Amino acid sequence: MHSDTPHILREFDQAFASLRNEVISMAGQARLNLERAMQGLMSRDLEKCKAAIADDDEVDEAELRIDRIGMETLVRFHPVASDLRLVITSMKVAANLERVSDHATNIAKRARKMLARPECPEVTFLEPLYALADHQLRDALSAYTDRNAELGQSLQLRDKDLDKMHKRLIASFTSRLEEGGEKAEDYLHLVFVARSLERIGDLAKNIGEDAVFLDQARDIRHDRHDKSKPPVSDEIPAE
Repeated sequence: MHSDTPHILREFDQAFASLRNEVISMAGQARLNLERAMQGLMSRDLEKCKAAIADDDEVDEAELRIDRIGMETLVRFHPVASDLRLVITSMKVAANLERVSDHATNIAKRARKMLARPECPEVTFLEPLYALADHQLRDALSAYTDRNAELGQSLQLRDKDLDKMHKRLIASFTSRLEEGGEKAEDYLHLVFVARSLERIGDLAKNIGEDAVFLDQARDIRHDRHDKSKPPVSDEIPAE
């Protein structure tokens, strides 16, 4: 029995390292898909849009791999305490990253339609919202990898700033949309792109909450006392 212990411990460590590395790799791909989708939109680069759409499959496959490794680790090693939290959190983070990549795909599809039309200068209005959403996503992932509860919790407040910016943008695009004219279709696409970026901010906040749970075993999801926001819809508004 004792001779097996180092071997089992090594496999145990390998399983956890594998799980964490898969999540980090998946996060990189999801962020890359978002970056290419937004660059495709801003720079009118069709190839970047196509790449973001095509590579969503890689993110889907990564989520399945992480779920499989997570379930196998639970069944084989029966982890407890922080080890158990790492397995649960990694699977939850993967689910949120899969949603981020879905929204990146949605943005790329909207961008592709806009590229078939004359250039729309108002597309630049989205840059600050994208910068904020991507920054929150980056910090959320750092909170997970570094087990940094303070950074994870900070995303709750920062998400409110993103929501305010999103509301202002939607109001701006909607007023232009109501004027009608040949650009109305573009403004509608921009409304949906802004909505996807706001949802990515929500998903980053979810990952931040998972990081707090991982680090401190605290569930802060219902500490917000913010009943003003509707629940995040799972609907992806893309054709």
